[in-house]
Parts: sequence; structure tokens; C-alpha cells
Amino acid sequence: MSTVLESKPVAQAATQSANEPELTDGFHLVIDALKLNGLDTIYGLVGIPITDLARLAQAEGMRFIGFRHEQHAGNAAAIAGYMTQKPGICLTVSAPGFLNGLTALANATTNCFPMILISGSSEREIVDLQQGDYEEMDQLAIARPHCKAAFRVLHAEDIGVGFARAIRAAVSGRPGGVYLDLPAKLLAQTMDAAKGKASLIKVVDPAPRQLPAPDTVAKALDVLKNAKRPLILLGKGAAYAQADEDIRALVEKTGIPYLPMSMAKGLLPDTHAQSASAARSYVLAEADVVMLVGARLNWLLSHGKGKTWGQEKGAKKFIQIDISPTEIDSNVPIEAPLIGDIASCVGELLKGVDASFPKPPADWLANIASRKDKNLTSMAAKLAQNPSPMNFHSALGAIKEVLKDHPDINLVNEGANTLDFARSIIDQYQPRKRFDSGTWGIMGIGMGYSIGAAVTSGKPVVAIEGDSAFGFSGMELETICRYDLPVTTIIFNNNGVYRGTDVNPTGGKDVAPTVFVKDARYDKMIEAFGGVGYHVTTPEELTAALKESIAAGKPALINAVIDEAAGTESGRLTNLNPQSGKTK
Repeated sequence: MSTVLESKPVAQAATQSANEPELTDGFHLVIDALKLNGLDTIYGLVGIPITDLARLAQAEGMRFIGFRHEQHAGNAAAIAGYMTQKPGICLTVSAPGFLNGLTALANATTNCFPMILISGSSEREIVDLQQGDYEEMDQLAIARPHCKAAFRVLHAEDIGVGFARAIRAAVSGRPGGVYLDLPAKLLAQTMDAAKGKASLIKVVDPAPRQLPAPDTVAKALDVLKNAKRPLILLGKGAAYAQADEDIRALVEKTGIPYLPMSMAKGLLPDTHAQSASAARSYVLAEADVVMLVGARLNWLLSHGKGKTWGQEKGAKKFIQIDISPTEIDSNVPIEAPLIGDIASCVGELLKGVDASFPKPPADWLANIASRKDKNLTSMAAKLAQNPSPMNFHSALGAIKEVLKDHPDINLVNEGANTLDFARSIIDQYQPRKRFDSGTWGIMGIGMGYSIGAAVTSGKPVVAIEGDSAFGFSGMELETICRYDLPVTTIIFNNNGVYRGTDVNPTGGKDVAPTVFVKDARYDKMIEAFGGVGYHVTTPEELTAALKESIAAGKPALINAVIDEAAGTESGRLTNLNPQSGKTK
């Protein structure tokens, strides 16, 4: 345990007489609590009152990754949590900094990513009397509705308990975001070093296994055995579980076709014979039994209802594996709810899948194969076209071929059309290698996820960004260059949101709401920070630039010019975007 350090730009050890006990302070107790629990990286942005906390953390051997905006630091922490099953740590200043981080915290909770947002805050006695402190805000009250749990620590001797509760809350049950409020006065509090060390808690088994009920396992197996058109649907929760071998065994031993949600791609290679991705619409509409593994029947799956699910053809039977009992029956009745962690549930199901387990009917598999072949042939023809300027298909076709030779690369993807097309074109071969807009479908995760993935994995990252989506976090290019991260950002530049062809109907000077600066040179941005920029207009140029940037392992940005008329309004979410009748 270190002796207490003064809160100065360069901390110095306090002088103590031989008879005085060794002291520690809140700064060091926070750092020691993190290190004790194997949390060695902090993503954040310094300022009052946490600047010295970042300095001291670095001095104590932790890694501090400093950002230009707290939201992106929070996104980096969240994706680190998803990749490691440990809570990612985000550190922000008070009030506005806290609010910036709160967006990432809420997004992490919605996506079930474990993270802890730690924010400095004003003193309670001033906040509670609303006396007008510097950046005064009741941050704990604001955070509570938007995260899984929220705690405030007021006394140095409680720092260990505060972190233990935050860690356990973040990773146990359904993972999510946790807020930890640290008032400025807490960090400077001192106490006996020995007592401080004794007050810290190493969290034991923070996410205990939860076995499903045996009778429900038996029922689920019975429903699968009697299915005529079964389907396994894998969500990002299945990828988070890191039960990769058992999930693959369940799919292959049952012979049931599977459909991965976007962040579950790669749990089995997208080229696997049982993958039904190329026949997605058909299998969702026609399946009579669907087993959900770490997936929720939310808007991304049309709530399990309607035309998408062939509701007019009769009700389906659903089996659902989920850690949270309250998720069951949230949209449709669940025939067999398996409540437990995914690894345990899949393991129990595997015990009942032996050589006698019936394979899916041949006609079901043949119909899926026929539609896959037809759709893959159609897609191949689109990818082979070489229009000028490029469109989404020709550009993504070039990227697809390069990434096929680099299956361990982390892929970050966001945008409207850029996300929609890439999700169906770019194949994944390994789990937890694709990170995108997720459950909320939000834009702005690109650079934060890229940095978090690069720092956590030590592997290269390719971020495929719409030009609009990139704008939310583009300044973090400087962060990527500052830490010399192997991130290649590809911007699909079509001069606007969705496309760049809209016009101002009044003929006025202002451009249309969806239009950006024409022919912007995003590649020049990264050059300003010391990275490498590429400006490409053909698939051949894109291929060469991507190969070169991956080989170099340095920060790079490829400005990929595509047809400004390419793209559709709201991508594939037109039904969620009310359209004007254009009447007065």
C-alpha cells in the first residue's frame, strides 16, 4: 500500500515521522480496489476532480486511455466488458462529463454489456441544499433510471465495499452498466494504510452459474424433437457467454439450422453449412419451433409477431434461454423457458442430445438450401458489378475479400445503409469479432468501440463507417493516433445522411437537412494527427489501401467515395421513420 500523495500535478509522498502510522487516501484505495479485482485499464477524460486519480493510476501500473469525449470513452469501456466478461471502467469528471458518459452507460445496460461509470461529483451537503457548487448536480439520482445499479461512496473505508457491489452488479445475472459516484472530498480522505488494505474486497464468483430447471430442459428437448421446421436463433448474449464449443456442439449434433444476430456472427463461421443467414426471411416466417439462445424478441426481431414471423400461418412455439425470468413472455408466449446462464443451459441440453436425437426433416433442410443458393447467387452477381462511382455492394465486396484472409480482425460497423449492407455481406469466422449499433441501433459507437476492441484484444480493427455515423465520434481519430492503435477506419462517403442527393425545396442557400459538404476529404483528418490517409474511388483502390493499412498495423483512414445516390431513407428501417405525405 502506498503512502498518501498530495493532490498536485506531480504527486509527492507526504513526510511522516517514524512514530506516525502509514497512511493511505481515497485516490489509492480506488486504484487498489480496481487492481485487486483484475481491472487494469481505465477509459476516460481527465478534469476536476479526477485528474490526479488518472495520474496515480498510471503511476501504479494501470493503463489510462484518454479520450476527447466521455461518451466514446464509455463505449470503449462497454465493449471491453463485452469482450472480457469483466466490467469495463470509464472515468469522467462531474456534471457535463458525467452526462456525456451516461449515454454510453445506458447503451451498455440496454445491450447487456458490463461496465462501471465512475464520476467525480460535488459535495453532498452543497448539492442537497442547492447552494450552487461547481458543476453541481445530483448525479446519483439522474443515473439510477438509466443503469442496472448506482452507488455513492462517502467514506474512504467504504471504497472496497462500493467497488465490490459495483463489480458484482455489473456482471451477475443479466450484465449491464453500473454508476459509482465519488465526491471530490472522498478522494482526498486519509486513513490508516493497514486498515485501508483490510477494507478492500476481492470479489469471489461475481457471476455464479445458474442451472435451469430439469423439467424445463426435458420439455425443451421434447419440443425440439417434435418440430417439423426447427430453427436456432443465436443472439449476442450467446457470444458474450463464451460457451463457444458447447453452442457449436448443440447446433451440429441436433442438425438444426441456425440464424445468428449480427453480433453473434462468427460463433460458428458464417460459411457453416447449417447457417441460414442467406435465407433469413424464409426461416423466420416458416419455422414452427424457434429456440432463442441469448436473443430477445425485441424490435430487431419484430417482437416475434407479424408478417416477419409468418403469423398468418399459425402460432410458433418458442424455447428461450435467458438469465432473466422477466424477459420470458415479454412479447409472445414461451413454450419452454430455460432460466439460467447460457453455458449451463446449453450444457444441460447437450446431455439430452445423443445419437437417437431426430434430425430435422429433409424437406425443411432442402428448402432452406435452395433459398440460400438462390440468394447467394444473386448477392454474388451484385458484388461482382463494378459501377462508377462505387456503390455499397461493390465497395463491401472488396472489403469482404480482404477480410476473408484476416479472420481474427475485429470489425466495427455502424451507419444506416452501411450497417445494413455490411451485416449481410461481410462474413465472420470467429466469435466476438463483430461490434455494431446493437439493441438500441444508435450511431456514434464507431471510434469508441474500435479503441476498446484494439486495446482489449491487441488485434487490428477495421471500422466500416457511414459518413454520418463517423461524424459522431470522428475526433477520436486523434486518440487512435496518440496511442498508435492498429485501427483502419473506412468511411463510405456519399455526401450525406442516407444519401447526398436531397435538395432544399425553397432553392435557398442552406443545403437540405440530409446533405453534407460535397466531396469531403476525411482522409486528410487523420493525416493531421500523424496517421495515414487514403482516398479511393474504385474497388481495386479500396482493396490495395485496406491490404496496405492492415499490413502496416498503424492508424489509417480510407475515404471511400461511393455514389451519392446510393442508399435508401433510414436504411432498412423505413417502417420506423414516418414519411410525410408532402401535403400542405
